[in-house]
Amino acid sequence: MEFNHFDGEGRAHMVDICAKQPTERKAVAEAVVNLGPALTSAVRSGGLAKGDVLGVARLAGLSAVKQTAQLIPLAHPLAIHHAALVFDIDEAAGIITATCTVQSLERTGMEMEAMTGASLAALTIYDMCKGADKSITIGPVRLLFKSGGKSGTYQAGEEKD
Repeated sequence: MEFNHFDGEGRAHMVDICAKQPTERKAVAEAVVNLGPALTSAVRSGGLAKGDVLGVARLAGLSAVKQTAQLIPLAHPLAIHHAALVFDIDEAAGIITATCTVQSLERTGMEMEAMTGASLAALTIYDMCKGADKSITIGPVRLLFKSGGKSGTYQAGEEKD
């Protein structure tokens, strides 16, 4: 397996994408937050003292998408042309899933932006709910889909052996 973030001497470096042509790119990632049924119900109904948990988490995640290059040392600053964050609430299981979609016309993929957005949304849910229960867990965080670029399309569940 070859990693392209290392030069010939094994030093970390930002990959040179200057010669690559921009193509339409899309990535979708999710982060699962395990709150328990009672707390999940309180989040859905807006019954927490801190207010609109999912509204704040959505804004945090979207802001994080735009800050990815400042947070991940070798990530390229990218023009984000579309970003969306949606939440799936499973009250019975006590789970909220944050799904972040990012699209652009760029020279490199949007995977890190989508994963950063989903992760920060999940962390914000934790932050706003930790006063009620500190046993909340986050995970998994994973890439669900990516398209564009020379590696083509990836769909979770269709991994190559």
